[in-house]
This record gives sequence, structure tokens and C-alpha cells, in this order.
Amino acid sequence: MYQILEHQKIGQNIHKLVIKAPLIAREAKPGQFVILRSYENGERIPITICDKDKERGSITLYIQEVGKSTAKIGSLKENDYIVDVVGPLGKAANIEKVGTVVTVGGGVGCAITYPETKAYKEVGNYVISIMGFRNVSFKILEDEMKSISDELYITTDDGSYGEKGFVSDKLKELINKGKKIDEVLVIGPAIMMKVVSDITKEYGIKTIASLNSIMVDGTGMCGACRIEVGGKTKFACVDGPEFDAHQVDFSLLMKRLSMYKDEEKLSYEKFINER
Repeated sequence: MYQILEHQKIGQNIHKLVIKAPLIAREAKPGQFVILRSYENGERIPITICDKDKERGSITLYIQEVGKSTAKIGSLKENDYIVDVVGPLGKAANIEKVGTVVTVGGGVGCAITYPETKAYKEVGNYVISIMGFRNVSFKILEDEMKSISDELYITTDDGSYGEKGFVSDKLKELINKGKKIDEVLVIGPAIMMKVVSDITKEYGIKTIASLNSIMVDGTGMCGACRIEVGGKTKFACVDGPEFDAHQVDFSLLMKRLSMYKDEEKLSYEKFINER
């Protein structure tokens, strides 16, 4: 059982949880994730570790309600317990000094770009962060990202905060202005990652994507998270979750991600109505 030390609702159906998990806090590295099970018969949910505190023995997670299982986690209070927190899982991000790095986060994907942006900065890179949200009510981690970025840009689809438009628009604007970019990290909705990848491929900029494929066990045994990278089948949970974005078959990823959308929506609506 894992105690919830802090729980804040910080955006539209977005929750920040600080969970007591000393062993995970000791070992976790940027890019890795955990799998949660909020109750005995609950669904297993992969969530990337946003931050950790070794001294406190805690990890910080950002969770957005999209289905019944995430809604149940969102309904938990401080000092409640989560049944299982397994991790750290996946390969750690490969962080090196390369020059100028642009980290691009969409929605709760910004909770994944945060630890990697911090790591890129710590090894001596010039870091530009681009954060994109549907509207201001989904905005997270602005102050935290500002503190670790040399430049920070925020976009919203409707213009309710920052610049109106998409993260891909801002990235292309920077490139067209002659900004020399050595590496791009993109994390967020699959369609957003595809668009960013298409742009950087055109300019020959190395791009890494952290893939959010469906997972069950997180150890490579079930095969639910299989994806295609460079024409070969890979498992996001053990081979990734980060891959060369220019080699990822995003069309296949998006198709697999949509497999249970209807069921997810129905279970979420039923849970909310009965809560």
C-alpha cells in the first residue's frame, strides 16, 4: 500500500499526487514510469514520474481523468492509499550535452518533459521549452518549467493563455527564424508528436518521442504496448518509452490508442454519474 502524501487538483480534471514510495524515489531516472493500481480489482495505469524526493522518499505524478480508473484515483484524498505502485519501469532517457535542445510538451505530457528538461539543463545544454494546452484551464507546471528553461513559450488552442496556436507552429517559427536546434524531445498526444516529427524530419533535426501506448503489465510480457519503429516491432514498456521519432509509425500508434476510446468514455461517464 502506498500513501498519498499530497493531492492537489491543479487543472481541469488534472491531479498532482505526491506518493510515498522510497525505493522508487531512490532509483528513478528521467523518462521512467510507474504502473498504478488504485484498488484491488483496478486497471493497471502507466504514469511517468514527474519528480522525486529521495530524502522524503516520495515521487510526484500528474494524472488526468480520462476513464474510470483515473477518475477513481482523482477521487482519493491525502492520506488515502493506492494498492500498487510498480517501478521504476522503462529505460531512462539518454541525456547528453548536445548544444540547443527544444523540449515540446502537450497537455499532461508536460509532466514528462519537466524532469528531462531539468536533466538537459543540468548537463549544460541551452534549453528551449514549448508547452501546449487546449486552453488555460489545462495549464500545468509553468513556474517549474520557467525555472529550468532558457526560453519558455506557451501556446493554447483557443488563445486563452500565451500564444494562440499549436506547439508545432511555435517550433516551426523558431526554425524559420534561424534558431539552431540540435535536438528535440516531444511528448504528448500522438497526433501532436507526429506533426512535430514531420517538421523536424524535414529539417534533419534529431527528435526523440516518448510514446504513450496502451500498457498492461509493463514488463514486455503481454504485448499490449507493441509499436512499430523502423519497420520492426518494439515494446514501449521495455524497449522505450523513448524512440527516434522519425522511425515511429505514428499512424499505427494512433490506431491502437483509439481501440478502447468508446468503452473508456462510457465507463468514465457511468462512474461520474454514480459518484
